[in-house]
Parts: sequence; C-alpha cells; structure tokens
Amino acid sequence: MIKDIVLVGIGSGIGGICRYLISLCMGHVGKGFPWGTFAVNVAGCLLIGILWGVTSRFQNLSSAFSLLLIAGFCGGFTTFSTFSKEGLTLLQANNYTLFLFYVAGSVVLGIMAVALGYLATK
Repeated sequence: MIKDIVLVGIGSGIGGICRYLISLCMGHVGKGFPWGTFAVNVAGCLLIGILWGVTSRFQNLSSAFSLLLIAGFCGGFTTFSTFSKEGLTLLQANNYTLFLFYVAGSVVLGIMAVALGYLATK
C-alpha cells in the first residue's frame, strides 16, 4: 500500500511539474483563451488513451506501471484526462444516461463550485 501511494505521488509530482512548464511555454500564445490548460487537457487525454490501450493490450505490465503513469502522472498532469476516460468507459458500456449526467454534472457543478468558493472568499 505504501509503495503504491509513493508511486502515485512521484507520478503526480512529475505530471504537475510538466503541466506547469507547458502552461509557462504556452503563456505567450494569444490572449483571452487559456491555451496552456487547453493543450495540457488534450495532451493528457491522448496520453491516458495510449497508456490505457497499452495496459489493456499487454496485461502482463505491472500495476506499478499503471499507478505511476496513469493514476500518478496523468492525474497530476490533468484530471481532465481521467474524466474523459471515465466518460468513454460509460459510453462503451452503453450507459448513455449516466454519461450525460456525469459530463453535464461535472462541468456545470464544477463551474458552480468554483463560483461559490470564489464568492465565499470575497
């Protein structure tokens, strides 16, 4: 258990650093649109898809690989990738209603929660 937590922590730290560096590099690209976050979200989704596919195809890969790279790195890089993977999993299982509630609920309630938190501190 401790080893698993350490693996996720290491991956998350590296993912967070990479997210920050990409946001810094993208900071000069256009104003008014959050290009850094957008780029990180799309890249994270592509990466989690690749890693998910690799771990599905090569089931002999250790769980440490998944913990370090999928839960850790991708989770620290962007949770949007996990959100997208979970949404796709619901679609693949033909759970269209759950998919709609999950996606719409996450986006709408997430924005509302940010607004509430912000207003609560003003």
